[in-house]
Amino acid sequence: MKELTELKLKVLDLLNEDARRSPKLLATLIGVEEEAVKEAIAELEADHVIVKYAAVVNWSKIEEETVTALIEVQITPERGRGFEGIAERIYLYPQVKSVYLMSGAYDLLVEVEGRNLREVANFVSEKLSPIDSVLSTKTNFILKKYKQDGIIFEDREEDNRLIVSP
Repeated sequence: MKELTELKLKVLDLLNEDARRSPKLLATLIGVEEEAVKEAIAELEADHVIVKYAAVVNWSKIEEETVTALIEVQITPERGRGFEGIAERIYLYPQVKSVYLMSGAYDLLVEVEGRNLREVANFVSEKLSPIDSVLSTKTNFILKKYKQDGIIFEDREEDNRLIVSP
């Protein structure tokens, strides 16, 4: 793993907060030349430290909803490859949004999206469970997202009451 310079770490922090920030704005916020920021971003992209710029979407605000499930998967590691081969087989499915190797009661946490509950259930029963190394699955459907990637989805009313002290 490569050690990052202070400039690159600052660039990453600021882009993580808002990926729409321009190199010019980043340079101003950090206090360096714009060219240095452009160079740092180019290197971070080339080294695959920055792999994608994405929007966080609150899908509950639009009519076309999807169903998201977190599936706990217990597996038997493959000889010589451990969990890597099985994780790869799973993450290549288009329905799979994320796969994590976990410590604890299960081995992999798989995030899956579908148009409805049946579509996710079919994925688990027809694609995931039949994999030889899969011992068991436990599917948890996300009912509501309150916060994702540091962003709160709830529209909260501000408390405008006056402070009363004793």
